[in-house]
Amino acid sequence: MPFVSITRLRVRRWRYLPQILIQSFRAARQAKRAAGNLAVSVLRDADRAFWTRTVWRDEAAMRSFMQSDVHRRIMARLPEWCDEAAVVHWVQEADEPPSWREAYRRLQKEGRRSRVSHPSEAQRRFEIRELCEISQEDWIGRPK
Repeated sequence: MPFVSITRLRVRRWRYLPQILIQSFRAARQAKRAAGNLAVSVLRDADRAFWTRTVWRDEAAMRSFMQSDVHRRIMARLPEWCDEAAVVHWVQEADEPPSWREAYRRLQKEGRRSRVSHPSEAQRRFEIRELCEISQEDWIGRPK
């Protein structure tokens, strides 16, 4: 059964935005080519927040990607670049990615914080801002 991974990151300073955008494009391209990947998309939300939504054949395929090249390098920098970070995973029946609304709901209900060096108050309280209606366009990748 397909394995879903959702992440939300908030870039803490504008100066980190170019780096994170470049690395996000690279990671999305790598994920699309990774063995076991079924779908990849990234959402730009309000207030320098970004969501990723990936669907994998299984958890092992997702873990293999996480430990690979570009993704591993990005993960090492995120604690400094971001002041909010969260992740949620689940198994589902369908190969298609969940809606962004479902991703938000799951992250809020079942997600967990990721480590950041300079947590915002929202990160400390694990408050995830609701998705902004006007920015719900995927801007990196579309489901395959």
